[in-house]
Amino acid sequence: MLVNYLLPALAVVGSAAAQNGCTFSSTVTISNQAEATKIASCKTVKGSVLIDTGAAGAIDISGPKEITGDLKVLNNGLIETFSSTSLTTIGGDFTLRNVTVVSSIQFASLKSVQSLSLQTCLRLKTLELGPLTQADEIIISDTSLEKVDSIDLATTKRMDINNNRQLTTFTSKLGSLSDSFNLNSNGIGSGLTVTLPNLEWIANMTIANVTKFDVPSLKVVNGSARFDSNFFESFRAPNLTHTESGDISFVGNSKLANLTFPVLKTIGGGLLIANNTKLEELNAFKNLRTVRGAIKLRGSFDDVDFSSLNEVNGAFDISSTADITKVCDNIQELSSDGGNGKIAGTYTCTSENEKANDDTDSTTSGSGSVDGGKDKPNGAAGFALNSALLGLVAIAAFASAF
Repeated sequence: MLVNYLLPALAVVGSAAAQNGCTFSSTVTISNQAEATKIASCKTVKGSVLIDTGAAGAIDISGPKEITGDLKVLNNGLIETFSSTSLTTIGGDFTLRNVTVVSSIQFASLKSVQSLSLQTCLRLKTLELGPLTQADEIIISDTSLEKVDSIDLATTKRMDINNNRQLTTFTSKLGSLSDSFNLNSNGIGSGLTVTLPNLEWIANMTIANVTKFDVPSLKVVNGSARFDSNFFESFRAPNLTHTESGDISFVGNSKLANLTFPVLKTIGGGLLIANNTKLEELNAFKNLRTVRGAIKLRGSFDDVDFSSLNEVNGAFDISSTADITKVCDNIQELSSDGGNGKIAGTYTCTSENEKANDDTDSTTSGSGSVDGGKDKPNGAAGFALNSALLGLVAIAAFASAF
């Protein structure tokens, strides 16, 4: 019970509590607003704070400026608003999970947390933070938020924003992201417009159900970049030069008519373009020189330009609903079967294949695994998406386990 932990601490620190902080031997559990006011004199709460499942109505924990541990609200269907005017720092995790009726989270001074996780807060419409400028991880899933503009990070490790039906715009000054970036199933009906003007370096990203994805400064993808089932008509990465180790993938983007990668020269993994039915010309990769994995292309395109291609460590497998006989002949000149051998693996080209768009699998018509290139067993004959990319597909399931 809160009193059992609180009174001994207050007896020791007395009136100096506001200066020296309050130390608790275990997590402090707050069951109602009256108990919340008992930590108001603590400048620093040295420990973690848990809001009980039975806490109801408005819970305000104003007073402390810092919580050195976690601040959590779990499995609560009674809290309507959660706030603090004073709290600036949470040394651990700030988590609300399965808090089903909370409509407002207002921590107007909060600038730093270890992680922010808002999951299954179905009625949450208002999120007001300091703004938040420091966090290693952001997870926002299954809320009614219309904006998240009080999250203002320049760098982070992981960001996962998914299944927020009312969220239609996301703009961030984010410059680098060192682990994974997942955007999926936001802005249902209208999609999500994403603007990241400062993003230069990212590890891995999976982008789905997005209306616009603007990354004008992006230079390097360290792992993989996957774009599935988006609504944008065009995608540009005007400054992307290479991926270090992973794949580039565009699958099932029904409105996509134009791709532009003017300075992309190296893909560290494989290239998969499939079932983008409006994409009639595939000339985005005319300056691409090296693919260390395999290339698989499926679509309705009638023109394909890989005029600078100098090395493919894996297979090259292409099929279109249109007549691409001339394309097949041109790329044949790069194959190991009658060409100059720049394509190390199996070369397959199929013209006027009415079922070309049905094949979105990540394997080619060859056999074996090619991800990572020549060092893999049978590396010249197949295609497999980088494991880091496949891990991103399951990120929402992983997040739910927190």
